[in-house]
Parts: sequence; C-alpha cells; structure tokens
Amino acid sequence: MSNAPTSLSRSRKRFMAAAASIALAGAIGIGAVAGGTAPVFAEAVRVEAPQAPGFADVVSQVSPAVVSVQVKAKIAPASDRGDSPFSDQQGFDNLPDNHPLKRFFRQFGEDGTQNRAPRSNRGDRGQMKPRPVAQGSGFFISEDGYLVTNNHVVEDGSAYTVVTDDGKEYDAKLIGTDPRTDLAVLKVEADAKFTYVGFADDAKVRVGDWVVAVGNPFGLGGTVTAGIVSARGRDIGAGPYDDFLQIDAAVNRGNSGGPAFNLNGEVVGINTAIFSPSGGNVGIAFAIPASTAKQVVQDLMKSGSVQRGWLGVEIQPVTSDIAESLGLKSEKGALVASAQDTGPAKKAGIVAGDIITGVDGQDVASPKELSRLIAGITPGKSVDITVWRNGKAETVKVGLGEIPGGDKQASADQSAEPGEPTSLADLGLTVTPSEDGKGLVVTDVDPSSDAADRGIQAGDVITSVNSVEVKGPADVSAAIEQAAKAGRKAVLFQISREDTNRFVALPVGQG
Repeated sequence: MSNAPTSLSRSRKRFMAAAASIALAGAIGIGAVAGGTAPVFAEAVRVEAPQAPGFADVVSQVSPAVVSVQVKAKIAPASDRGDSPFSDQQGFDNLPDNHPLKRFFRQFGEDGTQNRAPRSNRGDRGQMKPRPVAQGSGFFISEDGYLVTNNHVVEDGSAYTVVTDDGKEYDAKLIGTDPRTDLAVLKVEADAKFTYVGFADDAKVRVGDWVVAVGNPFGLGGTVTAGIVSARGRDIGAGPYDDFLQIDAAVNRGNSGGPAFNLNGEVVGINTAIFSPSGGNVGIAFAIPASTAKQVVQDLMKSGSVQRGWLGVEIQPVTSDIAESLGLKSEKGALVASAQDTGPAKKAGIVAGDIITGVDGQDVASPKELSRLIAGITPGKSVDITVWRNGKAETVKVGLGEIPGGDKQASADQSAEPGEPTSLADLGLTVTPSEDGKGLVVTDVDPSSDAADRGIQAGDVITSVNSVEVKGPADVSAAIEQAAKAGRKAVLFQISREDTNRFVALPVGQG
C-alpha cells in the first residue's frame, strides 16, 4: 500500500509524456523519429463557430439607465385601524405570550409573509406598523434625472426610492401620472449625471423583431430577458387608448415600468402587463408603445398632467353587416352610437348613425384609432372630421373640447310602460310603441333569430332604422322595403339600452 502513490505518480508521468509527444506531432505533422517511423498525426480539424448575434453589447450600454423603483405607502398602524391580529375581536389578546399562535402572528403578517422589519418599527406588543413597499422598474430619459415608470407602480405612494444598477439609492419625487395610459414620471434631484436612453420610432417595429427587456422582477434587481415582438396593436381592455405591443421576453411581477429595447438600445415599449393564468410568465407580455409613451411623458414633464382633446361621442366598430347596410365598401371607421348633448360633436352637427372615417385627412380604421387621434390633439383646436352619411362622405369642422372630469350624461327616461305588442315575425321581434312616442320597445325576441344572435333583447328600444326615426312597426317595414329597393343586404337598427346606444345590422332577407 505504501508504494501505491509512487506507482500512480510514475504512471501519470508516462501518460503526460505520451500526450505531449502526440500533441507535438499533431502540431508540426512530423512522423519520423529516431529508431523508426512513427504514425503521422495530421493537424486537428477546427471549425470556427458562426458569430451569432448576441445582446451583451446592448445590455452593457443600456443597463445603467434602468432602475428599480421602490414605493412606500402611508398606512396607519394596525392598532389604529382596529384590525390587528392581536385584537380583542380575534381573541388573541387572551392568549398567553408564549402561545404558538401568538408567536406566529408576531413573526408573520396576516398574509403569511415574514415580518422582517427591525424591532424598533414594531408596536408595544411586537406587531408590525405596516408600511408596505411596492417594487417596480423604470428608466432614465434625461441626464438630469427624469425617469419613466408605470402609474400602477407609484399610485398611492408617499415616498419613492430609485436604485441604480450599481446599487446607489436616490430619493425621487413624483412629477405626474396618467392613469389612462398607466404612465408616470419621477425626478431624482442629485448632483450627478445619469445615463439615459431614448425612445424608438415604433412605426418601424415589426412583428418578429428582437426585443430585450430589462427590469426588476420579484425585487431581484437588474435582470435581462430577450424575445421577439409577437404582435402589435393589442387591445387588452386596460383603457380607451389600448395599443399594446405584445412580446414574448420573460416579464414578471416587478418588471412593470421597465423598458423593452431594440438592438439599437432604443426603447420600443414600456412593460406594463402580462397574461398569466398562474401569475408567472407564460410568454405573453404587453408593452406601451414608444410613440404613446413619448407624447404622454413630454406632457407630464411639462405640466404634470395630460390634456386630451374631446369629441363627445359614443362609438362602436363597423362590422361587415353595418358597412353593407350603409353602402360602405370597407369595414373601416367608427360608428357614432350617440353624440353627447354637451359635446363638441353634437354642436358641430355630428349625429348618431354617422361613421367617422377621417380626422384632418388621416384615415380612421377603428374606434380605438379615433380615440387615440382625438386624444393626441390639443383641446380647443378645430379639426376636420370626415363622416359617411346618407351614402356619401361629408366634412364637418369641430372645435375639440377637453375631457370632462366625470361621466355625466343626461338621457330620457325610457322605462315607460309599453302599449299593445306587435309581432315582426320575419325579424324575430315583438315590439310596442314607447309611451313617449320615441321608438319601439322590444318585448320579446325569438331565440333562434339573427336579432337574438346579435344581442338584441327584451327591454331594448329601437329608435331608428337606417337613420330614420321610428314610432311604429310600419316605420320599420318601410325602412326595410326601402333598403331592399336600394340593393342593400342589411338594415341598421339603432338600439338604446340603459341610456347607451349601439347599432345592430340585420339581414334584409328576413324582413
């Protein structure tokens, strides 16, 4: 046994020497040696790996501009709120100090999250004085400390701390927020020059382009993920100006407010939402496009708020049936369901049934696009609104107003008792004239009819057919007959329900 190490050492030396000889022969390609001929070792084949594009250069340039945002909220101590886990109502005051339940609630909060605050922040009986901290992401957009994040990151906050990628912490103040687009601007006042990034021209962003997301998921600090633009123009029901980029770069809780970069290091979007049945990343995230963010951020930096133009209309999409019923060749535009009594549109002569197809010469493809176009115009400015009315295009000049603070809208009471019902069997409807003489109240709907398929239901009020006001069933029949003579395949019913209006197209053949 004592010789084993020595024997192993000699074997290792012989192996190393042989390996060196092979390496030398392979390197210089020499086969002849003293005392005989050795096999020829050709030079080893070496394949140069292709230089695949990476993200390291981009990340190294933009990371100093991306920050973690910590938000503290003022909340009264649990003892002041009367909902302490040790309150008499819960019965915990009667427990002994060494009772397991009392020890548990002393160490953990009500939601099971461990209480890590120092003892000095605890109440007389050891419980926390809650001061929750929300964490998100953000990025500098100027050398002097302006930075962008999400409104939902900073809302209800009382103090804001920004942590840069090198670990430095700075206090920040809130400059302004815009809940409608979920954007906010903070400002760091410090004797320092910050690395900042700029916005890209997102009109050039294509589905399939690479994006790099940098942020603070789960409070971990600077984290980089990569993916592609999966879709554009997503409407996720977050607000009237939804126009999100969909990306598949991993985005999780804490990434909110962080930027998504293109390969030039420009911000193409601000990460703001994820689709996740489980709460974790499933590869579907949504970012506010740079064009929207740039305009809103400029307004917030200038005045702390956003002033948007207001047209004062309720609108809905133009379906193929609606386009057919009105003689339109395409399904583009926004159908005016109603014009608010105090709104600029009604004062200018825009009425329910008009289809808005353009604003100052720019085509309107959908209601969302109309909302964004009008919102981007300064209140008080006059614009040319192109409408499709009575089978032809017209231009109406409208002086835009400013979005009112509340949603106040007066409307007539349409809950009057109906008269004698009349059957419109071919339409699958039973109607009766309204008591005020304005329209027909739907009293019954055939569940197998197109009317039912399109959502018409008992209690709805038919106020017009093909922009002609109706007071009785005969008016409906006359409007349908006129549409058929004009070669239309559908007729447009204006439906009022609970003080709101919408339009429904029904096939002429069923009239």
